[in-house]
Amino acid sequence: MSFVQIQGTDVHYIERGDGPPMLFLHGSGSCAEAWHQQFDAFSDHYRVIAYDSVNHGHSSNSPVDGAEPDRADELEGFLNALGIERPVIAGNSMGAMTLLRWAVRNPDRARALIPSGMGVMPPGADATPQRPQAEPAGEDTLFLPAEGGFTRAFPLGHPEMYDRYIRLRSTATRIEATRRPRKGTAQNPGRGELAELVGTIRSPMQIIVGEHDWLAEAGGHLHERVEGSRFAKIPGAPHNVYYETAGAYNDVVTTFLSDIHAQV
Repeated sequence: MSFVQIQGTDVHYIERGDGPPMLFLHGSGSCAEAWHQQFDAFSDHYRVIAYDSVNHGHSSNSPVDGAEPDRADELEGFLNALGIERPVIAGNSMGAMTLLRWAVRNPDRARALIPSGMGVMPPGADATPQRPQAEPAGEDTLFLPAEGGFTRAFPLGHPEMYDRYIRLRSTATRIEATRRPRKGTAQNPGRGELAELVGTIRSPMQIIVGEHDWLAEAGGHLHERVEGSRFAKIPGAPHNVYYETAGAYNDVVTTFLSDIHAQV
């Protein structure tokens, strides 16, 4: 268990293995430890790292009366604090949005980019479709459910894995932020600007979505916008494709990274 100070946040992170740095960014409400299946899969060949974003996991909370720090700034600060120059960055949902916004600022800095559960909507769409926002948690809340990120069959068919995810994410930090939600910050670029800017990204990119992800269309359009990118839609998979269908997700990532290394 390690910590680093990033823009006033005490950021918790975990790491395992040696080799090129491979950083995983969690989604909204999740945490670094939720990537444990990817740690098992990739730490033999990479220095695998994941951190808890502000108001998540074991990192500290932002002031309750202010907006959250910009998560792309947070990513930049984390990379600089650990001296990471050429990372592979994978992110799901909010984490994928963070890596895309960061990559627009740094078009060719990453060794590779792997966004999942996220994308940009095609012209004419009103907005990126989102699941309904949950009500703030009550004062008696101890565990935070997460059915929306998974298929309906997952909690019934794999209760131990679903329960593990709930326990991992239901930290005191996250429960406090769920009781008293902060407003997000996304500038340079803003979310509405992203569709026009992702085409400037030059790092190799593998986009992954689940068949049942409400953002699958956005992932497909991201693929159209980023020249040379790859796109994989995993059958039967949900929004949290990396967790419920970790084997299929890891296979796509392994093939992509093997091909990238073969081109070097």
